[in-house]
Parts: sequence; C-alpha cells; structure tokens
Amino acid sequence: MTLPNAAMRRPTLLIVGCGDVGLRVLRLLHGRLRAVALTSNAQRVNVLRAAGSVPLVGDLDAAGTLGRLAAVADWVLHLAPPPAQGNSDPRTAALLQALARSTRVRRIVYASTSGVYGDAGGAHFDETRAPRPATPRARRRVDAEARVRRHGGAFGVTASVLRIPGIYALDRAGGDPRERLQRGAPLLADNDDVYTNHIHADDLARACIAALFRGAPQRVYHVSDDSAMKMGEHFDAVADAFSLPRAPRLSRDALRAAVSEMQWSFMSESRRLDNTRLQRELRVRLAYPTPSVAWAGAREP
Repeated sequence: MTLPNAAMRRPTLLIVGCGDVGLRVLRLLHGRLRAVALTSNAQRVNVLRAAGSVPLVGDLDAAGTLGRLAAVADWVLHLAPPPAQGNSDPRTAALLQALARSTRVRRIVYASTSGVYGDAGGAHFDETRAPRPATPRARRRVDAEARVRRHGGAFGVTASVLRIPGIYALDRAGGDPRERLQRGAPLLADNDDVYTNHIHADDLARACIAALFRGAPQRVYHVSDDSAMKMGEHFDAVADAFSLPRAPRLSRDALRAAVSEMQWSFMSESRRLDNTRLQRELRVRLAYPTPSVAWAGAREP
C-alpha cells in the first residue's frame, strides 16, 4: 500500500501489533496524531482504516516486507508479541533493523510483560529489580527489551519499556475474568495462592500514550493498577460482583496436574508491582485503580 505524501510531512505514530490495545490507543488519539498501523493480515485493513489509521501490510516474520517502515513515523508503539518458540525475539530484531534505515524515528515504546521478573515470592518492588525470567516466554521478552533499549542508546532514540501484568476488560477478547468462572476453572488454595497484578485495557492504552509523550530515555515503567490481591481473591471478587459461583480451589500439586504448563507459569509466580513511576513520571491517572471499580461500573444501569 502506498502511503499519502502528506504522511511524510506530518508527525506520525506507527503502531506495530494493532490489536485490542492498539485500537483503544487509536480511539484516544483520534485527531491528535496521524497514525499508521502495521498488520500482517490484509483482512484487517478495513478495520484499521475505520479506526482512524493508515494501514500498512507487513510481516515481522518476513523482514523483506518491512522496507517501508523506516521513513513513515516519528514515534513507534511496539505492541507485537514475540514468536511462540525460542529464547530471543527475532520479530523485534527485524523491526529495529528496518527502523535503523532512517533517522526519522525519535521515540519507541515497547509493551513488555511483568513476567520478566519470574517468581518474586510475593515481594513488592519497583522497576530497579533485575529480571529473572523463568520461562522461554519471559526470556523472549527480556531479549526484546534489551534490543529496544540498545537501539535507543545507539541511535539517540527515546526508548521506553512498559512492563505489563494481566490485562482485563469486560469487552476484551480473552480479558473477561467471568469466562474463567463460567468454565469452573480451578485456582490455588488460599494458603498456596500467589499475588497477581492487573491493569484495565483502557488504562493501559492511556499509559501507552503517556509514555509516547512523556517517557524518559531507556526507562522502564510498571503499568499496573493500585491493587495488591491474591489470584483467588481477585476471582472471588468477580464472582461475587456478578453473582457467579466461586472457582474451586486446589493444592499446588493438584492444580499443576490440572492445567497446562503455560497456565501454570502464570499461576505459580507471585509478585506485587510498585506503580509509582507510572503515576508520578508518566502522570497517568488510573480510571480503574482497582478491578472493583470496573465491576461496579459494569453493574450500573
């Protein structure tokens, strides 16, 4: 697809991996910035155009399709996940290689995961804690973070990393916690349970925009709400709010035998994220400081 010449003359944001969060960003930025959305799926072109972006078809798994990226944007919001295998992220490597062909890009915001910390035993900590990835999925994210930050240092680009916990919203595919309760999926017994962290998808979109405008060079930010809840406590609150049965509870050994390895990796790690930088440096005011605020709003007539 050929981009309009005007796009080359006006400040432009490139969104890479424009799924649910990217579409929320587009809605919030409508009329403030020109946006280009990279997609590997030509069938999504009309959706992305209707959301207010200029769609650009390219595939991070096929570097030869990314030749046009270098000159189309001043800022980049990188929301694309790594591939499903390996310990590194060739997709981020391909993206950065394409962007390095031009000096136009001045800001990059990379959406990573709090899973890079591994199990912290329920500790409460800020962004100065060193990552200790325990799974290949987390190691791929650590690799991507390092690549983005090195690129920023090498090319004079302001590169910010957002470490994001569980994303939820009742209108988000895969992000509605009621679905788990309706399936009767088990959780850990209270004495074995882990602390989890959450962020509403709308607050995450606001944080992405704040990082684009205010993020410091090579800086890491926890994009997490104010809650500090155990996983079972969180789902019990959802069940009570929507009059659903509470989830059954199992011991660690029994639950590990009942879920997949990927599910277990999410359910066995315990940590509490300090979000001071998010609120003080990025100046994000959370619309949903705790999930209970979202549940209360959902029940209002």
